[in-house]
Amino acid sequence: VQLVESGGGLVQAGGSLRLSCQASWRDISTMGWFRQTPGKDREFVAAINWGGDQVTYGDSVKGRFVISRDKRKATSYLDMNFLKPEDTAVYTCAAGRYPVADSANYDYWGQGTQVTVSS
Repeated sequence: VQLVESGGGLVQAGGSLRLSCQASWRDISTMGWFRQTPGKDREFVAAINWGGDQVTYGDSVKGRFVISRDKRKATSYLDMNFLKPEDTAVYTCAAGRYPVADSANYDYWGQGTQVTVSS
């Protein structure tokens, strides 16, 4: 069981970036994204159920980020638009049961990918 993120990097404020998270198995219920910066608590970003009809976003990213999934590829995507310096963090994907913000809902976690937004 493995989750592998990709797509992180350095981008200027106002720019866009797409993160991907591929699972090593296909029996997925929900995929979510969280982020964390040093000294701060982990923050919920977004989650989607595998049927694609239930999506949840954290307040700080609503209207700017879009989560989606490709069932055939067992992959979720996080399209991040209008990026701000405060979006700088390590972004980690997770697989769980329901598309909720509670990290306890998620059983499997990736290693994380760094996103840095310059001003």
